[in-house]
Amino acid sequence: MERSQLLRGVLDVAVMAVIAERDGYGYDIQRRLTEAGFDGMGEATIYGTLRRLYRAGSLSSYSQPSDEGPHRRYYGLTDAGRRQLDDGRSAWTEFSDAVGRLLATQDDKEGVPA
Repeated sequence: MERSQLLRGVLDVAVMAVIAERDGYGYDIQRRLTEAGFDGMGEATIYGTLRRLYRAGSLSSYSQPSDEGPHRRYYGLTDAGRRQLDDGRSAWTEFSDAVGRLLATQDDKEGVPA
């Protein structure tokens, strides 16, 4: 299975988790995702996700001057975005636990109580 397909399935929650740590602009969010292991996410994917989450009301945005060029558009989480992130964290925990149980080897299963 291609890793990029797995990452795209959780991209919304990952982007919101990065923004929950601190507000950020597109390139900064992409860099932080890459540092967390989300390699191969192109700019178009990240910016498309930010725009979609903003339109859905999960993110707020504001502009800040930059010493390195034009103003930067920063994104922050709204209350709705925080709820969505909390829901995503719960869903991810349930999903990853279920997949872990399915993918466990027989040796792993023998040591786990039913």
